[in-house]
Amino acid sequence: MIVCSCTGVTDTDIRQAIDWMRASDSYTLITPGKIYRALGKTPNCGACIRLFVEKMREDDNLAVPVELRNLPASPGGPGSRKLDALRILERFHIATLRGLA
Repeated sequence: MIVCSCTGVTDTDIRQAIDWMRASDSYTLITPGKIYRALGKTPNCGACIRLFVEKMREDDNLAVPVELRNLPASPGGPGSRKLDALRILERFHIATLRGLA
């Protein structure tokens, strides 16, 4: 099914790009922009974005990796900024999956 008629991106292209990105970096935050770049394309008019995101959400590989879910409170010591950043990333990703962001 063609999702973006400007660039010819299909739902299969989206799934394959998500699978490739998740396989190469299991912690990456996958966005529509990253999918377009992975496909060597750029969005044009933006009319497809709702369908594009809907097709992304249908892919099980889009989920937040288990290791990044429910991170513990940062202890304030070394590495706490990294934990805070991961926690923010987790919340944003979950909100994106639920359609809140």
